[in-house]
Amino acid sequence: MGAGAAGAPRPTIVVVDDAAEVRALVRSRLRSSGLLDVVAEAGDGAEAVEVVRRLQPALVLLDVSMPVMDGLEALPRVLEAAPGTTVVMYSGFQEEGLAHRAAELGAAAFFEKLTSLDTLAGDLVDVLDAGGSTPAAAPRAAPLGRADEAEHRVLSEHLERFREVFEDAAIGMATVTLAGHIVRANHSLGAILERPVDDLVGSSYAAFVGPAADTLQRLLDGILDGSVESGQVEHEVAGATPPRRVVATLAPVLDGGGRPLYLFAQVQDVTGQRGAEEELRRSEIRFRLLVDNVEDYAIFMLSPEGRVESWNSGAQRINGYAAHEIVGRHFRAFYPPEVQEARHPEHELELALRDGHYEEEGWRIRKDGSRFWATVVITTVRDSDGVHVGFAKVVRDITERRSLLQEREEAAAALAAANERLQQAADDQAHFLAVTAHELRTPVGVLGGTADLLAEHWDELDAAERAELLAGMSASSARLRRLLDDLLTASRLQSSRLELRMGEVDVAPIVVAAAATAQRGSPGSPLDVEAEPGLLVVGDAGRLAQVVDNLITNALVHGVPPVRVAARLDGDDVLVTVQDAGTGVPPEMRERLFERFATGRSAGGTGLGLYIVRQLAREHGGEASYRPPEPGEPGAFVVRLPRAPDDAR
Repeated sequence: MGAGAAGAPRPTIVVVDDAAEVRALVRSRLRSSGLLDVVAEAGDGAEAVEVVRRLQPALVLLDVSMPVMDGLEALPRVLEAAPGTTVVMYSGFQEEGLAHRAAELGAAAFFEKLTSLDTLAGDLVDVLDAGGSTPAAAPRAAPLGRADEAEHRVLSEHLERFREVFEDAAIGMATVTLAGHIVRANHSLGAILERPVDDLVGSSYAAFVGPAADTLQRLLDGILDGSVESGQVEHEVAGATPPRRVVATLAPVLDGGGRPLYLFAQVQDVTGQRGAEEELRRSEIRFRLLVDNVEDYAIFMLSPEGRVESWNSGAQRINGYAAHEIVGRHFRAFYPPEVQEARHPEHELELALRDGHYEEEGWRIRKDGSRFWATVVITTVRDSDGVHVGFAKVVRDITERRSLLQEREEAAAALAAANERLQQAADDQAHFLAVTAHELRTPVGVLGGTADLLAEHWDELDAAERAELLAGMSASSARLRRLLDDLLTASRLQSSRLELRMGEVDVAPIVVAAAATAQRGSPGSPLDVEAEPGLLVVGDAGRLAQVVDNLITNALVHGVPPVRVAARLDGDDVLVTVQDAGTGVPPEMRERLFERFATGRSAGGTGLGLYIVRQLAREHGGEASYRPPEPGEPGAFVVRLPRAPDDAR
């Protein structure tokens, strides 16, 4: 590493990262290495461009996700301001396409933030010595101890499974920098935006937004300054053929200090829904035109006794009678038989005479016996001396209007229900993402912190301490594995891609094994197990174990000890019940208890466990339910599975 040889000036470097604590850590490590001279720092891309223009450093270590201007936008500007500077991008995003995009923009190398800081200075000097000719270079890894290797295997396994969930999602998903550049995208998003996924990486999402770009920028600004927690932008996809309308929901992923690290985006295609809304709007316009322009009215005179005295063409067209067929007859002929029997026509005339006029809507009968819905106005007619001489009656056939009104009301109700479901889904998913991030943070933190402690102080710890730390890593790994199993199972259930390996299974050993595993993870929580032997069902043993494990975990986390697990025969069914000593599920939660993402806002968990329980039970021909508490009997979660037929036993 000639650039850092003894007696030679150390290469200068500028560190760019929006997190002050990260800059402080990197600066200290680089300076303590004796290989590089940290001459300045910057908290965003715009600040970095000005610093580099002024100092012309040999190296710039440039973060990807930052507010104001992120690394992808700043990179070409840095190189323009200082053509002789070597830029190394570094990020927590592990995405191959991002490294290629950085190289296309002129980065000499791309480092992941998971790189050991012990080797960072040497890696940077190597890139500088190579003359910036190793785009997307991978940094050297520090030697791993046994604990580190175990950690990396666990994290790699869970990362891969999380990526499966991400890629299999039916809606578009993306990780976005704080300045709006896409650094990771799934195939659904590529299909929605009509771009290959590799082309999306490094692109600004604003490029697909069109006229809604200002709205998007206001949302990004609001998330960064903390005035909004998350939000939506509805827009047409620029360049899409045929035109496509989507709703993009953006939610921040926060660090331990509550500051945004990057954004998680969900993009849903609402073209069909908006098309239905537009069709409803056009239907309303047609309806208004119909109401404004139709002039067909039946207008005729009645005698004081209610006999028809005059008849116009509109009346003939609506009622079907020619003038000579109806003049002289009582107007009750236009009413259904049951209305005539109730003497309602005569009552109308009495009210019109008393009040001066009478209005109503109702069914009327044409000459051919068919019915139509009419709006009716009867007005009392008096001569100049005030003598009552009869009634004027105006009738309008509004059968079509009534049908349109009913259709509009039904369509509006359906649209309101669809919007409510869409909003509920968006709220549930945003809550689910936040909860999942919280659920992942603790075990990942335990794994990383414990691995660092074991790697740095292995010889200083006694055997008991090492065993305790490794047990903690194992528990955190199990917690991650359970969470990711639930995520993957829920995804496959949603897309109907779950495969079951069916065979004859004894439920009792599954219940006993699940209880034993749960007891090891919660040694302080009493757990009572009662399982009859020989409870045979036809099913997938692994999935049935997941059902029981989810029920027991739910009881241990949310219930009150002791927890009791029982498996017994109930007629032609095998019954598995899990109950605790608590007061039971609140009534307001019971209706949504087995739905996806159904959690109390302060209860914790992803809201997938019970959803998976019911869906897997149904996949096995059974059912899962909650039995509310009764006097002297606590509430219980019940899974009912059909017993294996005699020829299978």
